[in-house]
Amino acid sequence: MSSAAQQLPRTESRTLSGHEGAVLAVRFNHDGKYCLSCGKDRTLRLWNPHTGAHVKTYKSHGREVRDVNASSDNAKLVSCGGDKQIFYWDVASGKVIRKFRGHNSEVNSVKFNEHNTVVLSAGYDRSVRAFDCRSQSSDPIQTIDTFQDSVMSVNVTNTEIIAGSVDGTVRTFDIRMGRETVDNLGHPVNCISLSNDRNCILANCLDSTVRLLDKNSGEMLQEYKGHICKSFKMDCCLTNDDAFVVGGSEDGFVFFWELVDAPIVATFRAHSSVVTSVSYHPTKTCMLTSSVDGTIRVWT
Repeated sequence: MSSAAQQLPRTESRTLSGHEGAVLAVRFNHDGKYCLSCGKDRTLRLWNPHTGAHVKTYKSHGREVRDVNASSDNAKLVSCGGDKQIFYWDVASGKVIRKFRGHNSEVNSVKFNEHNTVVLSAGYDRSVRAFDCRSQSSDPIQTIDTFQDSVMSVNVTNTEIIAGSVDGTVRTFDIRMGRETVDNLGHPVNCISLSNDRNCILANCLDSTVRLLDKNSGEMLQEYKGHICKSFKMDCCLTNDDAFVVGGSEDGFVFFWELVDAPIVATFRAHSSVVTSVSYHPTKTCMLTSSVDGTIRVWT
């Protein structure tokens, strides 16, 4: 094993407990000092993962919360789930500023744009929708509905909206040119994430394969296998130096693959059930995992 692989976070430093039922996502905030989680218990929770402190609980959703994202200035949150609406929150007060509407089914994924002015959402209604945080309107300013099936995951750069769908595609929308590019992976996509250098797209597919694509050309660069991903929405990501791919497995294991040649360099049992998400610290050797088993674990 390389010295870099030996430095990967595999030691459990603490467990964050408090959710009742499955935790569906956990995310570091922009600077990695805090994290946010959401789950089947209809709540969002704000934690300090480095001390284990539970800072705040956010309650307003009427059904399970599937995703949460913090603004880059840490002042606002956006969340989504089974109640079809996107909730826009004030972090400090814990109050809902606005509920964005437009999806007519469950919402799977939400993201702020780089300036925290627009929220993007992806839903079971085969659409991606954009909402203006500065407007008083609750309706979308743009709807993208070229997908053939549920949209599971959305990402955004300063010029592009990128989304992954059960229809087997990753679609990139150039905001300035109004152009759509379609990469067909041939297998349902349940999560996409971007490399830290923004040049590659990582796509977790339901044939138990993570695929790496060149964002500009769409070329398939590599495939990563060994984990189980057949029926659950599960995150994947890259380490903060883009050297390793990280993904969870339905049997509770976490896998690390070397980026270029794709061997498994480390794997360990992180949870007693499905690992729903992995989140890597922006600068430190530290990782969060969440699970259907109801816990969040901090790894260093």
